Amino acid sequence: MASPRVSIQTADFNLADEIAALRAGDTRVGAVCSFVGTVRGSQDSVLSMELEHYPGMTEKAIEAMIDEAQRRFDIFGARVVHRIGLLEPGAQIVLVAVTSAHRGQSFQACEFLMDYLKTQAPFWKKETTPQGAQWVDARVSDDAALARWGIAGGNAG
Repeated sequence: MASPRVSIQTADFNLADEIAALRAGDTRVGAVCSFVGTVRGSQDSVLSMELEHYPGMTEKAIEAMIDEAQRRFDIFGARVVHRIGLLEPGAQIVLVAVTSAHRGQSFQACEFLMDYLKTQAPFWKKETTPQGAQWVDARVSDDAALARWGIAGGNAG
């Protein structure tokens, strides 16, 4: 049975296990590109981050973007793991991993998927700092990153 392409979970993930599952038995794979995002701490004075999502809708949106990545790039597989719940500085938040025959396609597809996740996936993020808690809005730079793929973001305020 093939591993799921998308997991939304409270539990942490193991990068080596996730990559092994993505590559399992596929001898065509010549490149694996992965990105792991973590909670920044002291430099941004973030004490904790809380992530919420819309169950069902979030997974469906990410599945659709993986389909789009497979149309745009010559990749064999992709895996997205995104954590929800209360996370502390240093905790892993997200994994995007992509396999292909050659590194260029893997790098591009991985970056494409991460740019999408930052702006379009239905997640809500609340950061707690010494000044209190506040919901985090999308940034203009995140919308600009998505725009280079020909997708209008329009989420930044």
